[in-house]
Amino acid sequence: MIKKLYMIMIVFLFLTACGKDPVSSGNAPSDHTVNKDGVKHKTGLSNPPQNCVSCHGSDLKGGDVGVSCFSCHGKKW
Repeated sequence: MIKKLYMIMIVFLFLTACGKDPVSSGNAPSDHTVNKDGVKHKTGLSNPPQNCVSCHGSDLKGGDVGVSCFSCHGKKW
């Protein structure tokens, strides 16, 4: 019985921990309509130098909006 309860708790913790995003999409602008792993992006996200730097800064570390692309994408950006 205790072993079963333990397994249920592990599964519950696993399911509630997975899928949490490091950055909330709740404040994303209305033109950010592409859902990528639960985080909203603007169309053209595959070309950040053209489509993202105006808000996230030329280095993509936050710019005017204060949200760094590195917080989710790591060294990719």
